[in-house]
Amino acid sequence: MIRPTLLTAAVWLALAGHANAETPADTSAASTADAKEFDRIQVTATRTERAVVDVPNTVSVIDREQLDDQLIRDIKDLVRYEPGVTVTSSFGRFGLGGFRIRGLEANRVRIQTDGIAVSDAFSIGSFSNANRNFIDLDTLKRVEIVRGPSSSLYGSDALGGVVSFITKDPSDYLHDGKDTYFGVRLGYDSSWSGLLGGSTAAFGGERWSGLVNVSHRQGKETENQGRVGGVGSARTQSNPQGRDGRSLLGKLVFAPDQNQQFTLTVEGNEDTTDTDLLTQRGLQPLTGATNTSVTARDHQTRARVAFSHAWNGLESAFADSLDWQVYRQDSETTQYTREERMLPAPTLRDIREREFNFDQRTYGLQANLRKAFGDGVRHELAYGIDLSRAETRQKRDGLRTFPLTGVSTPVMLPDVFPVRDFPVSETTTAALYVQDEISFADGAFRLVPGLRVDHYRLDPEQDAIFAGDNPGVVLADIRETSVSPKLGMVWKFAPDWSLFGGYARGFRSPPYNDVNIGFTNVQFGYTAIANPDLKPETSDGLEFGARYAGDAVYASLSGYYNRYDDFIESMRFIGFNDDGLMVYQSQNVAEARIHGVELKAGADLGAWSQALDGWSMRGAAAWSRGKNRTDGTPLDSVDPLTATLGIAYDAEVWGAELAGRFVDRKDRVSADTYYRQPGYGVLDLYAHWNFAPGAKVNVGVLNLADKTYIDAGDIALVSAASTTLDRYTSPGRMLSASLSVSW
Repeated sequence: MIRPTLLTAAVWLALAGHANAETPADTSAASTADAKEFDRIQVTATRTERAVVDVPNTVSVIDREQLDDQLIRDIKDLVRYEPGVTVTSSFGRFGLGGFRIRGLEANRVRIQTDGIAVSDAFSIGSFSNANRNFIDLDTLKRVEIVRGPSSSLYGSDALGGVVSFITKDPSDYLHDGKDTYFGVRLGYDSSWSGLLGGSTAAFGGERWSGLVNVSHRQGKETENQGRVGGVGSARTQSNPQGRDGRSLLGKLVFAPDQNQQFTLTVEGNEDTTDTDLLTQRGLQPLTGATNTSVTARDHQTRARVAFSHAWNGLESAFADSLDWQVYRQDSETTQYTREERMLPAPTLRDIREREFNFDQRTYGLQANLRKAFGDGVRHELAYGIDLSRAETRQKRDGLRTFPLTGVSTPVMLPDVFPVRDFPVSETTTAALYVQDEISFADGAFRLVPGLRVDHYRLDPEQDAIFAGDNPGVVLADIRETSVSPKLGMVWKFAPDWSLFGGYARGFRSPPYNDVNIGFTNVQFGYTAIANPDLKPETSDGLEFGARYAGDAVYASLSGYYNRYDDFIESMRFIGFNDDGLMVYQSQNVAEARIHGVELKAGADLGAWSQALDGWSMRGAAAWSRGKNRTDGTPLDSVDPLTATLGIAYDAEVWGAELAGRFVDRKDRVSADTYYRQPGYGVLDLYAHWNFAPGAKVNVGVLNLADKTYIDAGDIALVSAASTTLDRYTSPGRMLSASLSVSW
């Protein structure tokens, strides 16, 4: 069941008023087309505004213009041309999952919106999968992706990196004397018959300003290139789906003077998917039943309210500027599954209904302060606190009905519903961080030491549902303190050249669902026990590279080495107890090493020849190797060699780009029987036309050659002998387009 709160009620009341409204979006002036790649400003990697060229990490910045011109609709589109970063997805029902950065994925990558972490992912069995795809990209002005351990600034879960979503502000639209703005956008995507629309309105005065962004999207299943239709486990075509989503972003800003700004933010996102699971119809060998119908409805929501204050020009002894925010965020996933089955006599027929609910509610306080001092040696100090408390609830419920007799029962072995797979858990984090950017030699050399201390508390609650399903299980709480240091440097040894790199330590606190596992079944002979001695997962990372940022060419080449220790293996068999039951427990067992090389480069060809004015090229590549040091096998989550290359032309009112994506064969898997993804190359073509002031058309044809291929994030660990590999193929040739008008 969805647990209503004043927060979710307020957000969805606002959304309901816009659900049937015309919902197009705008073309934001968030950046200029001729901005140098390494001159883009980022905040995530340093918690201060710094150009990418001045950051000792590898950082990608994707602005609003790029989101529009590349027709980016979801998080998978977002990293289409970001080698080393992929988005995982699954066939059949649940769709997109989360980000994978340099071989780490799921809850080991921090995803945040305006500095507030997105809720966790959790899955169990075939009917329950809470993902982290909670963001409507139409609400964003910029996305920043930081590769590598980032716990020294963001604490737990930033083991693999950070994906930071920054939402739109009124000031993005109210400039050059404008005090009002209105923009609309309509879009279409043939790969899922998607229709999209959104609108952005902004107003402003001397002290008050505001923004409202609403959007709506609807469509069908994402197509693949499966050849087998029909019903049953042999089907490789996508299951039929109906998708519907909407979002709201509202901001009200009060600026009492030119140095201060108070902002109230309300954000909500809702998605609903109905699926006809044709792949699960037919005879089920495990149960002997014949499924005549299997349908599902998946619903997820996220609602956020935040109040923030930014103060520049403070000029006090402790800070030159500061910002803080308090927030509340509620995220919930509810998934309903209905099976209608034919059974051998005497049962003959039954209906099985399951409902999975994952609910995470977080509130917190963040504060960041900055102070600069020193002349010959310049210090730019950043420090702050991060306090948060989250309550996480998960429940699986079910009912089995026998239509011929009308009898119903909550028993569906091995479960007697309702059940919790972990107890209701409250997690509290209190953290303090400090970072100093020290500049020598007139800024030519910068040293960036940093340190963060996190205290983590886990307090489980033994309620009747968990106790009834796990009699006698003793719950464990956790008290952990982790220290995450880092040391980075940037050396501009020549006018256009610089070296960068450093060391960073990362960690991930023991998750609530691993500390206290919830399953006991005497009939089937197993039980699980808590592990109060679980240690945090840790990483030690080194990265070094070189950058060139000239007037016509930019390039960055870096290498990294990450060592991961004490990875947690969930539900590990550890032996038998005195009652003869198999005992499972989560334990720290795995060690891993991942190393790799990344390249990013581009050129303004017009700077070399007037005949090539308007022409440019860009490219990127990532190569990595990963190994499980515990058993000596390759890491399956490490992607093969990946590269992108594009050539573009931009005139005053129109432009076009031909972009290619190239992936090498995946020749390293953890078992010889696993499928090895073949290499592929795919070409995409984009064009845009500013046909009138404030009016723009974007068109893209992706997979121009209608290539059959499997994207790195889509393939599961399946046997090389599988006859259903076509399930994981990406869409064939597809068309995407949008029309934007603003005034």
